[in-house]
Amino acid sequence: MDIANVNKTQLMQSFLLTMPAAYHAQSLLRVAHLSPNSLRKASVLVGFVERENGLNIVLTKRAAHLKHHPGQISFPGGKYEESDGSLYQTAKREAQEEIGVSSNEIEILGQLPELVTVSHFAVTPVVAFIDANYKTRIDRNEVEEVFEIPANYLLDQRKLYSSTFQIQNTLHRVFAIPYKHHFIWGMTAQIIQALQNHINLSR
Repeated sequence: MDIANVNKTQLMQSFLLTMPAAYHAQSLLRVAHLSPNSLRKASVLVGFVERENGLNIVLTKRAAHLKHHPGQISFPGGKYEESDGSLYQTAKREAQEEIGVSSNEIEILGQLPELVTVSHFAVTPVVAFIDANYKTRIDRNEVEEVFEIPANYLLDQRKLYSSTFQIQNTLHRVFAIPYKHHFIWGMTAQIIQALQNHINLSR
């Protein structure tokens, strides 16, 4: 599949017919010491939108005053609540609360493996399609900005940078993707790296 011309049907086929890709082992070393019992469940919505020029992916810039990951580029999402019933529903609820995308505008495709973060969350990325006519309604307590990036940019492995650094004699790998004035790194870049490997588009 040509990354420059990927469409909704091709993405669905590639995603559903491929076993989920694992996260890079070196990127998980910082959280390897965390006990599963200490982790809180959460999910994020990796939302694709069909546009005339191809698929885009919806991202947010987190509010600067937040306790966890302030000002970072992220997918909409948050903590699981018992009333959600499932992590899919968590992703839908958080997308509505944070950026105003309603549940009936979201079509779930599937999920990526759970990702443990340094802030003690076990995050499930939920991959979905968002209706192209969605209107944003931003919760300024959570989100500073909502924007879209072309999927053929984010899914291009040539755009992804990585480097390693050492903490207490252990090497750790960090991924990053620059896009215009945005700099995507941390958990969001880890998810994108796994998604790139899962879909395995030709370049």
